[in-house]
Amino acid sequence: MRATYIFLLCILGHALLSSVFCNNAIGPDDCCFTFYPRRLKKTLISSYYVTDHRCPKTGIILVTKKTRHICVDPSLSWVEGIMRSVDENTF
Repeated sequence: MRATYIFLLCILGHALLSSVFCNNAIGPDDCCFTFYPRRLKKTLISSYYVTDHRCPKTGIILVTKKTRHICVDPSLSWVEGIMRSVDENTF
């Protein structure tokens, strides 16, 4: 009887620990699942960065001067213009 309780306690402990280890998975931090639908002004953007290659969609995250992060589609011409403008201003 006592062995049964110890066995059940071990199974319960294993179940709790495995759920903790699953939550600590290493993955991308910033991914874009939807893109911002409207155009932004170049003067509002202070920097940008590209999403991780492990994300389902490739995107650009624009960082505003008020430190908001906005996901945009990198294939749009106005996004390319903002990226070019930020690159020119940082050098």
